[in-house]
Parts: sequence; structure tokens; C-alpha cells
Amino acid sequence: MSDQPLCMLTVHAHPDDEASKGAPTLAMYGASGVRTVLVCCTGGEEGDINNPGLKEPGQPFHDVSPERERELLAQMRPLELDASAQAIGFHAVHMLGYRDSGMLGSEANKNPECFHMATNDDATERLVRLIRLEKPQVIITYNDDQSAYPHPDHIKVHDISLLAFHRAGDPMWYPDAGPVWQPAKMYYTIWSKSRLVAMHEAMLKLRGKSPFDEKWLNRANQDYRITTKLDIGAFMYARSAALRAHATQIDPNEMFWFGLSDEELAEVYPYDDWVLARSIVDGPQPGTFEDDLFAGVRDGDASLFSTAPLERLP
Repeated sequence: MSDQPLCMLTVHAHPDDEASKGAPTLAMYGASGVRTVLVCCTGGEEGDINNPGLKEPGQPFHDVSPERERELLAQMRPLELDASAQAIGFHAVHMLGYRDSGMLGSEANKNPECFHMATNDDATERLVRLIRLEKPQVIITYNDDQSAYPHPDHIKVHDISLLAFHRAGDPMWYPDAGPVWQPAKMYYTIWSKSRLVAMHEAMLKLRGKSPFDEKWLNRANQDYRITTKLDIGAFMYARSAALRAHATQIDPNEMFWFGLSDEELAEVYPYDDWVLARSIVDGPQPGTFEDDLFAGVRDGDASLFSTAPLERLP
């Protein structure tokens, strides 16, 4: 087991989330020879048309009924996801198979096919099956603090990822879901306050304005939780290209996404930040940052890939 190729699996709620959360990191590892795997839990059916250019004359969403708009969106989003995954360089993309639940409190939350309505056990089993298939040493998922954006699908991604991390290596769970496999590490995404402030100040200096108002700047600072800081400046292209691939969701003229060029962003804040949430290997020493999501895994210790179960969670 110690010679198992390195693999990283990232879990996202909707098409486009993979573009806005850690795309340069995945591109960097994919380019280095690590197998990178995307799990997308829903099809993004409840997304809006956020690109006004697509509603202009001659464009797909010009003067169409709400019903036709929804049909077109359902057709386009899988194609956008494919283009985004190619831009980032994912080796595999798996759909978990649920419908988009929509924003908190919407009617879409009640759809029996949506992710929100799925039991944690059903959704976790689907994810465990993919973990056992792909055998990642590292899993990336959403932060446990979703207070700033309490989307039902994002919350559920976190919940089932945590369960799946433990259950994938436990033979008592889902015996028909493939041979057990215990991931070594799990990381949470985090958009650091340091990054936000650096981007805000750079846009004020270079553009004379910034999309980050007091609501953004007054968000709770969680930078103290960061354990891992990766220099991904050379891979900023993956973020911008993947975002643009989601043409229905991303306005290419929106300053929030594209107020700085790839080169400027790499100069201002050339890092992706991560929170080490679970690990069966040694973590970073207090006061230091990891610079590799596979730190402790690359050492060749066969015990890192043991299939012995961890403490069982409910």
C-alpha cells in the first residue's frame, strides 16, 4: 500500500464551486503528477443567469421564458463544468447525483431529489464509494463554519465529507461499497482575511475602487485557523480560466472576480490557504505552516495507508 500513487479528492456542492475554491492548488498538484479528483454533489439546476451578456440580443438567454431559461441552464451547466475541469486539469470528475437544493428557505429545498433532502447516510455512502474507488490520501471539503453563506448544499458537503473520511476506512460501514480505504488527511477551504484585505487594498490602488465593502471587511477573521499555506502564484490561470468557463454563473466584467489580473493577484497574494481538519499523520508544529497538503504522507510510511478504522462516528 505504501507505493499507492498520490491522489487528492475535493468535494464541492455545485458546478463553479471548484473554480472559486482552490483551483490553483488542484492545478499545481495535477501538474506535479498527483491524481486530482473532483466530486460535484449537484447539477446546479437552481443557479441564476449572472452574466448579463448572455441576455443580450443574439445570445442564448435573450427574451426567453423562465421555463426555457431553466431548460437551457440545465443543459449548459454540465458543459461548463467539463470546461472548468479541463482548465484546472482534473484527472476525473464524479457527480454524486443529487439535484441542486437552492438557497436556504427556497421551494427547491423541498424537492425530494435535492441534496438537502437526501439522508446523510445515503449521501455519505455515495461519497464513500468514490473514496474507496479513487483512494485519495488527501480530501478537501468545506469549512465547518458556514455562517457567512449558509447554503444547504454547502453545509451538507461538510457534514458528509466528515462522515465519509471516517467511514471509508471502516469495514463495518457500507460493505458493498468497495474495499476499505482510509484517507490520511482532510482539509477545509478558507478565504483568509489577509487575502481579502490585500486584494481590497490593491484594487483601490490600481483601479481606484474595490467591490469589498464593510460587510466583507467586517467578516470574522479566521486566519488563526490556517495550518497550510501554498505558493500557487504560477497557477492563478486555473482560477480565472475555470471561472470564465462557467459563463452562465460568472460575469467576465465583474470586479469581484476579475478586479485583478492573474499576474497582479499573484503579486498581491500568491497563496491558497487551508485548514488541516483531520489527520492520521503528524501535523505542523505550532507557529509554523505546512507548505504541502501531502506533508507526512510522502514519507513512505506504510502505516499511513493502513485500512484500520479510526474512531467510529455515528
